[in-house]
Amino acid sequence: MFLSITLLLIGLVVLVLGAEFLVRGASSISKKAGIPPIVIGLTIVAFGTSAPELIVNVFSAFAGTTDLAIGNVVGSNVANVLLVLGASALFVDLKVHKNTTWREIPFSFLAVMVLFFMSNDFFFDHGSSNILSRSEGLTLLGFFAIFMFYTASLFSARKLSGNEDVQQVKVYKSSVAIFMTFLGLFSLFIGGKLLVNNAVILARLAGMSEMLIGLTIVAIGTSLPELATSVAAAIKKQDDLAIGNIVGSNIFNIFWILGATATISPIPLSNDANFDIFVCFFSTILLFTALLIGRRHVLQRWQGILMLLSYFIYLVYLIIRG
Repeated sequence: MFLSITLLLIGLVVLVLGAEFLVRGASSISKKAGIPPIVIGLTIVAFGTSAPELIVNVFSAFAGTTDLAIGNVVGSNVANVLLVLGASALFVDLKVHKNTTWREIPFSFLAVMVLFFMSNDFFFDHGSSNILSRSEGLTLLGFFAIFMFYTASLFSARKLSGNEDVQQVKVYKSSVAIFMTFLGLFSLFIGGKLLVNNAVILARLAGMSEMLIGLTIVAIGTSLPELATSVAAAIKKQDDLAIGNIVGSNIFNIFWILGATATISPIPLSNDANFDIFVCFFSTILLFTALLIGRRHVLQRWQGILMLLSYFIYLVYLIIRG
């Protein structure tokens, strides 16, 4: 147990350092190449911070621990919005690009809706059970390809706004920035793996169920890269990087990671999963609504507190449910 706790703490330190390198490197690349930070956040950073979820789910698919896989993705998406963005907004009000509010966040909402329809065979198709099949996994991957095509179009279509132009970004040599970015991604991968593996060991020693482990310990653990990256980006006033990281990660988690997992091994879903998917839906709607009330397209500190409170209530419910 002592070894697991030590490795868990080492993983946390590596995650934080990795996030720092990733934000510095990715911000420098976007500034020097004239790439909008939101594009970097939706692609490079989102993919890197989603790496722990991908590793956990691929291993879960081959091991047949599908409850852990679905709990990991749904739990991570809830944690990303309520915990990560909530915590990031505590440090500074996050200014969100108008297109992010009206395009990328609705795309994230679409991902949750597609997952809900696909995971309810019993209700919609009168099937004997609910299962995310291989064909549905391939369909999710198809949605992911569409999202990547859309993101690629942002590179040529979206120009840096005045707000993004005045943000202070330290520019490094191209080779240094690329090295920092890849070092950050690698550190996030290693740190996330160390933390999740040892958190699962400690949780099982405490007698927690596989689904509960996925929705809590693993979900929070695999969301730590997003937390570290978004908080670091928020402090450096790289708002689009902070928001794009979360929105991109949530879309990646459902379309890419869950799609790949179901393609490897079909995922049976329990009835309890519907409530967790609903909470995922609620968190996305809460984020969208928060950007339309008060200061438009700004996630304010009080809204961040509300998100953190909502996440705490959800965690308490999960523990009571077991």
